[in-house]
Amino acid sequence: MKNRLKTLRTELGWNQANLAERLDISRQSVNAIETGKYDPSLPLAFKIARLFGQPIEAIFQDQ
Repeated sequence: MKNRLKTLRTELGWNQANLAERLDISRQSVNAIETGKYDPSLPLAFKIARLFGQPIEAIFQDQ
């Protein structure tokens, strides 16, 4: 699954650790999601969407 997480994060000036803290996950998990090595659970995807104020579909796209 492709995603815009890194773009959205950097637009706000956050590093991976900042985002991880806001989502209550590890920095390694943020990295794995950004690089496409891990697809977030549906609850985590909703949490990410709420944090950035965007619909899930605007952040995550099916390849």
